[in-house]
Amino acid sequence: MTLSSHQRELRDAVRNTGRRRFLTVTGAAAALAFSVGLPAAGAASAAELDTRQIGEDPFTLGVASGDPLPESVLLWTRLAPRPFEPDSGLPAARIEVRWEVARDERFRHIVRRGTTTAHPEFHHSVHVEVKGLAPDRVLYYRFRAGQWTSPVGRTRTAPAPGAHKRELSLAAVSCQAYHDGYFTAYKHLAQEDVDVVFHLGDYLYEYAVTATGGARNYTDRTLPALFNRETTTLEDYRLRYALYKSDPDLRAAHAAHPFVVTWDDHETENNYAGETPENSVPPEEFLIRRAAAYRAYWENQPLRAPQLPDGPDMKLYRRLQFGRLAQFDILDTRQYRSDQAYGDGWQTPGPESEDPSRTLTGAAQERWLIDGWRHSKATWNVVPQQVTFARRRDVPTDAYKLSMDSWDGYPASRDRVLRGAEATGVDNLMVLTGDVHVGYAFDLKRDFDDPASRTVGTEIVATSIASGKNGSEKPANWANITAANPHMKFYNGRRGYALVTLQERQARADYRTVSAVTTPDAPVTTAASFVTEAGNQGLTPA
Repeated sequence: MTLSSHQRELRDAVRNTGRRRFLTVTGAAAALAFSVGLPAAGAASAAELDTRQIGEDPFTLGVASGDPLPESVLLWTRLAPRPFEPDSGLPAARIEVRWEVARDERFRHIVRRGTTTAHPEFHHSVHVEVKGLAPDRVLYYRFRAGQWTSPVGRTRTAPAPGAHKRELSLAAVSCQAYHDGYFTAYKHLAQEDVDVVFHLGDYLYEYAVTATGGARNYTDRTLPALFNRETTTLEDYRLRYALYKSDPDLRAAHAAHPFVVTWDDHETENNYAGETPENSVPPEEFLIRRAAAYRAYWENQPLRAPQLPDGPDMKLYRRLQFGRLAQFDILDTRQYRSDQAYGDGWQTPGPESEDPSRTLTGAAQERWLIDGWRHSKATWNVVPQQVTFARRRDVPTDAYKLSMDSWDGYPASRDRVLRGAEATGVDNLMVLTGDVHVGYAFDLKRDFDDPASRTVGTEIVATSIASGKNGSEKPANWANITAANPHMKFYNGRRGYALVTLQERQARADYRTVSAVTTPDAPVTTAASFVTEAGNQGLTPA
């Protein structure tokens, strides 16, 4: 995406917004009032707190790890003795945090240890990049602050470059609306034996959460009124992450597995596109909101330093290698996209949506993706991203509509990506998707109008963790969608997650679902399983 001079001026203005203005600024006129620079971590104004003064457990939000590399992992926590208060119960002071990494969960064999600082400017979040580790190893970690010790987390490093790893297991998750139900799927995922979890977006929702927790319908607790409003300020987004991370099942999943995260829309605002908001607010006002959302996202996720946002911009797309078995190209299809055609939603496609200049990824990210394939030596090239990639007609007639928020609203962008995969010789392309609150399995076709055309890849769409409430095995539009899309092999509306096992000769996808999320502790079952062969793409029932 090429920025105009006006767009550059807006971004420069937002980058100069002070922390206090992130919390309070509203209205278009506020865009002209920037004067205080955003404090840097370690600013001289922040004194150091004597950790003996921390009188309550500061590790209420748990621990997490992410973005595993062959010799490094990223460890995360955030100090918050009282997480539902704006200051989390801590003064605006620097706090020393100790960390340890061990080969065993009792920490008898410690391989790395050190100290870091939790800065108030980053809401006392901690991001530790631990280096010098052995490849492809299960490790355990914990933090200490004063007399307090965090829960123990389990993580692992990636295989060495060029390593011939025989099998890699992953989970794909997305869409966890707190107000729509319990995160029971995470409780089960925490017990699964997977190497890594890919979160494909909508980690939180900007919508208000009532005192009873919405569909959770609490009778034993009352949530503070500060959650019963839409998130717009940095304080709002920070508090909303605290609410979500207060869920014990989400904390358990983070503690059990390393996560690789990417966002969709609700981490900021529903269906925004680049700098275009959902509603008709001035772009300068929306960019202030976007900067606040991006800042809170980085503070509360296991992300490395290169992902630290710069005002309203944050480079989230990145590449991870797991030996010669798999390359993962994690996309951001929200920050750089053209505005949705025809006013968004399900619409009849036409010249506006089919304009070849339209993009879902932006030109730079698109080039980066295809160049990465050109140099890939991996058996499987996997693309974790947000919105449905395969064509998805709503009815099996010529009067069909397509979702303008998905790749169907950007067909030229999709065609460029598929042509790039073919030109670079990618034989085993797999797309991982979230967003739609249902589980799909698609064959990706060279020509979606011709069911007999070559299958060039597969798409595994993970259903939601909770969004959409309980769902159903066969949603109301099941017959129409199934008949309209012969390349679709599976459609299920229950909540849960997808498990994918990559091997040298085949990949397997298991769709794990729970019967309900409006009541806790529902059991998990496997709704369906599919395999696709290396070098012979196409999903078949396992």
